[in-house]
Amino acid sequence: MAELAVKTENIIRNIKKLDDFLKKHDIQWSLVSKVLSGDISFLKKILNDDVVQRLHSIGDSRLSSLKAIKKINPSLVTVYIKPPAQNLARNIVEYADISVNTSFKTIEALSIEAIKQNKIHKVIIFIELGELREGVVRDNIVEFYKKVFTLPNIEIIGIGSNLGCMYGIEPTYDKLLQLSLYKQLLEQMFNKKIPLISGGSSITLPLISKKLVPKAVNHFRIGESVFFGTSPLDNKRFQSLSTETFSFNANIIELEEKNNIPDGVISDANIGHTSDHGENESVFKSYRAILDFGMLDVDVKDIIPKDKNLTFVGTTSDMTVYDIGKNINAQLKTKYQVGKKISFNPNYMATARLMHSKFIDLKIE
Repeated sequence: MAELAVKTENIIRNIKKLDDFLKKHDIQWSLVSKVLSGDISFLKKILNDDVVQRLHSIGDSRLSSLKAIKKINPSLVTVYIKPPAQNLARNIVEYADISVNTSFKTIEALSIEAIKQNKIHKVIIFIELGELREGVVRDNIVEFYKKVFTLPNIEIIGIGSNLGCMYGIEPTYDKLLQLSLYKQLLEQMFNKKIPLISGGSSITLPLISKKLVPKAVNHFRIGESVFFGTSPLDNKRFQSLSTETFSFNANIIELEEKNNIPDGVISDANIGHTSDHGENESVFKSYRAILDFGMLDVDVKDIIPKDKNLTFVGTTSDMTVYDIGKNINAQLKTKYQVGKKISFNPNYMATARLMHSKFIDLKIE
């Protein structure tokens, strides 16, 4: 099978570097582990390192992952990082010390469950700042907090927002400043302390050194920069973080010289995705490698061949084809052969999908 290889030492070094960087700016942060898909062996490697013990918390959007985290290290503080479904209240209280919320009905259900479990469940309430995903509408925020403050066994520990995920709205200074102003307003109106402003994520990291993050924003939720060394703000490496963390390696199961254009009547029966052919494109032969992965495993748009000379041809449910040209290297020797591997750099979404696939081997280094 094709494999996803992980260099855990590089990831752990990224955690340490980010922790040092954020501490210099008085920012706490949650390590967002959802790309790991709750894999026990992977989580053990990461979560048992000393640096993780010093973090504010570990965040995930899957209950099964939080359950695995608590099993590996019960002392870690866990955060459910998306608004939970109301019917999951019991499990949320059991496995998440903190949850992100935007629905009063759901927080009410969490309150009832927290009483049953004799716990204080902490919540961070997200505000809508333009991304049009999760978040309480700003006109309703005062009334929303007023009602939540009355709920027993619920402690509001933060105000926050999510930017950059769906539409890619940038977390500008002005938008983050709005969170600071709302925090001040709520604390004064209700005489309550709200310790955290959770306004940052991997996309916000480059703004810190530019002094474009208000000082009151003191909590970040970071996944991509830890696991890939980049920030989605510009898709560039962030400071000295390692980008050599994941490698997707697929086996060559066939290698033959074939025409570049299919021969025959093309029907609607195809189930695959192929590269485009021009109407007047001439026919020529080149070597084509069939690899042992397909659309069920990963989207080819999310993986980049490390060999820049490879060209995508097509993909079906469980096989993918790349054109490798004349199959001769600079030394005029055969470049690839059946049984060898072709390596790719997967992005965040590709890695998440590959971690989920039961048809991909996971190699933890």
